[in-house]
Amino acid sequence: MTENPGNNPTRDRPAEHPGGDAPDTTGDLSIGEVAARTGLTIDTLRFYEREGILANPVRRGPGGRRRYAEHDVAWLNMCIVLRGSGMPIPAIRHYTELARAGEGTERERLAILREHKSRIAGQIAQLHQCMDLIGYKIGVYEDYLAESESHFDSESESEPAEAEGNTDAIL
Repeated sequence: MTENPGNNPTRDRPAEHPGGDAPDTTGDLSIGEVAARTGLTIDTLRFYEREGILANPVRRGPGGRRRYAEHDVAWLNMCIVLRGSGMPIPAIRHYTELARAGEGTERERLAILREHKSRIAGQIAQLHQCMDLIGYKIGVYEDYLAESESHFDSESESEPAEAEGNTDAIL
């Protein structure tokens, strides 16, 4: 069994919602409650609905108010992770369309996720290079300042001297 990396691990069904063919409608949540639980704004939830990245149509309650189920929150949390990791909205929409289509689309969904994972791995490698360079530069500045302070301390008892050395090396 594969676990979702969240607070409530559940079986990740290829159909993208629990319970087989029919979506789980337990948990009658308002748009405000879903916004509070996901950290998304109400405007963002409406945007996601317009963009077609919700796995199931949003139900309407009395007076036409949007009503969400627990599976909607789980889907939105996955979309938040995908979006936060840099997946563009059109790619999330395509993934959602495939999930809605259900069985027979698993290979294409897998390919989308593998491609995105590969893109993230490349970004992580690039960030490691950035960290290495920044760490190196921090060391250069720390060494330079330690040397300058040491030089200043030994010269403080005599006349002030102009800084010696090539400061271009610390740029």
